[in-house]
Amino acid sequence: MRVIFLGDIMGRSGRQIIAQKLPDLRKELNADFVIANGENAAGGAGITEKICHELFDCGIDVLTGGNHSWDKNEIVDFIESDSRLLRPLNYPKGTPGKGHHIYRASNGQRILVINLIGQLFMDSYDNPFTAVEEVLAENFLKANVDFILVDAHAETTSEKMAMAFMLDSRVSCVVGTHTHIPTADAQILPGGTAYQTDAGMCGDYNSVIGVVPETTISRFKTKRRTSRIEFASGAGTLCGIIIDTDNSTGLATEIQPLRIGPNLLNTH
Repeated sequence: MRVIFLGDIMGRSGRQIIAQKLPDLRKELNADFVIANGENAAGGAGITEKICHELFDCGIDVLTGGNHSWDKNEIVDFIESDSRLLRPLNYPKGTPGKGHHIYRASNGQRILVINLIGQLFMDSYDNPFTAVEEVLAENFLKANVDFILVDAHAETTSEKMAMAFMLDSRVSCVVGTHTHIPTADAQILPGGTAYQTDAGMCGDYNSVIGVVPETTISRFKTKRRTSRIEFASGAGTLCGIIIDTDNSTGLATEIQPLRIGPNLLNTH
């Protein structure tokens, strides 16, 4: 099984590079399934139904979310009706939408995607470590699913790494999102789970994590929110990972960083 995971789609630049590259890339890499974090896809904050459909048409099978999932109020009805858009599992009870779901890949195999949000330096959410255990108590590799991916949308490296080691050997891949910078630690953990601390951002890297530098610099210098955030809109770079698994175990055999575009060292 081969799965592509793409990091946070940041505004128009992120959507454009995906539209330009993903349809051919999916065929070229013979990917069975594509997942992307879409919580920043609408102008850098939130996502809309229209943008969801645009991204699905590009070849993305599932979109995950995070702390910006609800920035566009209109998304509530759509997330309730379409399981291809997830929100973090450990949002409080009663939150619209789903935090996990089982899908069918193009090769017919079953893929469980779990979306989590961290607690450190974030708003108050339910515990992601106990929330994911409840899902995995009912879902097992090569029992009722063939591939399990966990999107750990979190601020700190330690929280993401702790999650990965806790789930090692029980899921196919744990990948971090949220910080918008691709990390250099793609690896397979001792139990066979693929891991990377952050998949990076699909967006304009001539920026401060997707924001026009002058805006961010001003805020750091003055400690005041004196100007409206302006999101970068230059040429985008596609960032993510490629995960290959053993069909007999569902565990990873390879993980490769994926970077295509300006500013960063390309891997493809």
